[in-house]
Amino acid sequence: MTFTSPAGRPLAHPQHVAPASDPVLEIRNLSVDYGYDSDPVHVLRDVSLTLGRGEVLGLAGESGCGKSTLAYAATRLLPPPGLITGGEVLFTDRDGSTTDLLRLDDAQLRAARWQDLAIVFQGAMNSLNPVFRIGRQIADGIRAHRPGVSQREALERSAELLELVGISPDRLKAYPHQLSGGMRQRVMIAMALALDPQVLIMDEPTTALDVVMQRQIVEQIAELRDRLGFSVIFITHDVSLLIEIADRIAIMYAGEIVEDAPSLDIYHRPRHPYSSALLHSFPPLRGPRRELTGIPGSPPDLAKLGAGCPFRDRCAFAFDACATVDPELVFPAVPGDDGRRAVACLRHDPAAVRAAGFDPLPVPAELSLG
Repeated sequence: MTFTSPAGRPLAHPQHVAPASDPVLEIRNLSVDYGYDSDPVHVLRDVSLTLGRGEVLGLAGESGCGKSTLAYAATRLLPPPGLITGGEVLFTDRDGSTTDLLRLDDAQLRAARWQDLAIVFQGAMNSLNPVFRIGRQIADGIRAHRPGVSQREALERSAELLELVGISPDRLKAYPHQLSGGMRQRVMIAMALALDPQVLIMDEPTTALDVVMQRQIVEQIAELRDRLGFSVIFITHDVSLLIEIADRIAIMYAGEIVEDAPSLDIYHRPRHPYSSALLHSFPPLRGPRRELTGIPGSPPDLAKLGAGCPFRDRCAFAFDACATVDPELVFPAVPGDDGRRAVACLRHDPAAVRAAGFDPLPVPAELSLG
């Protein structure tokens, strides 16, 4: 049995990727609670996100903001006591048919995983079985979804996959502990690509790797995306890493998307105070030096989250309305902004501020510079 890439044509350069109007994955109003009692913790609240076909979407934010929960909920891998309480996860196949992943039965979900959507988990050493050789683990995954494939064919495909990610095929006989951290991560990427999925979700794939290996992994992902044509959701807390690989970046805070924009717009023109604070938490690699300011305070306790903007206690631009009005994702109040971006900040939503009986304040210079 032969395995071929379903998308043989090379993808365009990042600035020419398919727009969100050609979606492959749409997350609509997804909500997740932790806890089964009468007072659960609302960790995701009506999160909506769209992944375009052939696009690399970065998902960034501090630890505990809900990035991994979003990925596991969308793929229905959320462990107890996590509970999906609402929303849709719509997958659009190449033939144009659309399926809500949250409505699939167990057999349908098993068929969709790794074939339509695949995930590279955080921590490669914990994801690989330490007592089985690398080749067997990849081959077993292939045969589980393609019962007609022989063991020999599965091992041949496994060798092709290792070569695809820059690992010599003779490593098929190696155990996980005989590989470096970077090689183990590449094995996980190879395993995820075994059935040519249309969507690849990567949960902090470069965590615990040195900067040289991080760079190699990022370049490998970009090259494979161009060759095979899949879409990527790349999850990390490192915004600077996303700027190199992502076409678009969504910033998460306290279980919500607070800004969604093309990656270069996020880097040069952040509109949300949290996005700006994240960018000023790491040094620039080129250009003039700038002061690292960090973000004061700590993320809010999601179990005690009340009305208003969840970032207000840490925000240098908060005003009276921020304590009572919940910000919605709107187009930034900055003339000439890219029409594909959105921000959840009351400084950019004067209509909502007036409707709540407050006087709107202008957008600060730091959040409006072009």
